Amino acid sequence: MHDNPTIFQSFEWNLPAEQKHYQRLLGVLPKLHSLGVNALWLPPACKAGNSTGNGYDIYDLYDLGEFDQRGSRATKWGPKEDLVALAAKAKELDVGLYFDAVFNHRCGGDTKETVHAVEVDPKNRCKDLCRPKEVEVWLRLHFAGRDGEYSSLQYDWRMFNASDWDDRSHKPGIYKIVDGGKCWAKDVSKEWGNGDYLIFNNLDYTNKELREDVKNWGVWVVEHLGLAGFRLDAMQHFSQRFSTNWIKHVRRNVNCDIFVVGEYWNGDVDILTDFLKGSPSDLYLYDAPLLYNLAHLSWSKSPDLRTVFERTLVKARPHNAVTLVMNHDTQKGQVMDTPVHPAFTSLAYALILFREAGYPCVFYGDLYGISKPFPSPPTCGGKLADLILARKLYAYGEQHDYFQDAHCIGWVRRGLSRGGTSRAAGMAVVMSWAGDNTGRPNHKQSSLKRPSWLRRLSSLTEKFGKVRGGSHHYHKKMDVGAQHAGEVWADVLGGSLGKVTIDHGGYGMFPCQRNSVAIYVSESAEGRERFPVNFESNIGD
Repeated sequence: MHDNPTIFQSFEWNLPAEQKHYQRLLGVLPKLHSLGVNALWLPPACKAGNSTGNGYDIYDLYDLGEFDQRGSRATKWGPKEDLVALAAKAKELDVGLYFDAVFNHRCGGDTKETVHAVEVDPKNRCKDLCRPKEVEVWLRLHFAGRDGEYSSLQYDWRMFNASDWDDRSHKPGIYKIVDGGKCWAKDVSKEWGNGDYLIFNNLDYTNKELREDVKNWGVWVVEHLGLAGFRLDAMQHFSQRFSTNWIKHVRRNVNCDIFVVGEYWNGDVDILTDFLKGSPSDLYLYDAPLLYNLAHLSWSKSPDLRTVFERTLVKARPHNAVTLVMNHDTQKGQVMDTPVHPAFTSLAYALILFREAGYPCVFYGDLYGISKPFPSPPTCGGKLADLILARKLYAYGEQHDYFQDAHCIGWVRRGLSRGGTSRAAGMAVVMSWAGDNTGRPNHKQSSLKRPSWLRRLSSLTEKFGKVRGGSHHYHKKMDVGAQHAGEVWADVLGGSLGKVTIDHGGYGMFPCQRNSVAIYVSESAEGRERFPVNFESNIGD
């Protein structure tokens, strides 16, 4: 993995279905790479159940926009040749591609089958609402447009254990198939009594043909596109035993290291760490608890920045955490809509980009903005590109935290001693957040639990930087290392206009304005001329 690696989620939910997105990504990839993006999380690239689907409504694993199926040859994102061109450019730039793989379900059956099933309670999947009965379900998938290319397997009811529609009664529901002794998978989450069923037609990985076909696909798609990794969608909703075996199979059969991050979306860090115990030791998960903490703090009437990493995955398992501020599922209008206060987004990104722990992921909508029906401009005051570049250049070396005050925290990265590059320059981060409840939306409760010891902290001493908020400015005295004595440091974001001279002991008094973040680096550091970035956020055609 690269030094200071950064993932870029290359899509948001509401992008128009113009089949040009791969072309747009191809055009901006060199710029993203120059900022410090070295991994691209692709949108779900498999053929969806309809031509405008995002790909989470997956129809055919082996159709990447190559075959005329489900109303279109291309996917929403573009035709296969555009995806291949993007993959070639990524390889040229040494940017890893992470494929968004959907293994939980399939959508868009071609013909019906009659099976015996029971309807179950949506709130308790272990509770049957009727006796077994015949239902007609769309569970035959012929993939006729592909005509056996890459895989000859056609799906039928044996590959599924549930569906969401009975065509005989024309009634939606959750219909659990009982033919062949089928039941729910046991090694899934405990949501709704059993978390096996999520949506559409639910796959049953007790079927050997299905298991082998999906494993073979993993090797095929890595070799086809030169992938560096995968995001596994909805991991808590399909067999953990299968996902573990699938990861091992792919790694064993390709000639490269494969990164894997799983989406197990839960705000309880204990549930995430328990899942990791039964998974490959290097599996990453998204740090949902941290995202909820960030959102909670940003809207709190009594915010306490010292608690931001409490009960988070990045604190409990720092080498298994992908950290993030927003994604396609938490953006406005989505099921897990989790707004972060607009004025807090720069602080939130600083908290994931400049820390030693965690693998940060930047969201497309925060860098380029979000489309209708809930349009919004880029976040961080247009400075997210500057934050990404600052991570690439300066966020190296020993980390020391100054988390003594509820409304103002800071930390330093002292830089690497070897070489004279930007990595030796060091960095000082100081931020303040006293709360701003203007326009507060409804939001979900985070997993944050404020520890009692934080409520008992006494006032700061001058050694650690007294908080001075009378003029709406805050200061933090921090030690960046005696090797930086005599250097003049300034905020690369330009929000704090003061300059800080490092004293003979390595200390500086670093200011920031109220409800803001400042990123201090030596004025003579390599790469300082690249700020401000003046990033072009209009991705265009």
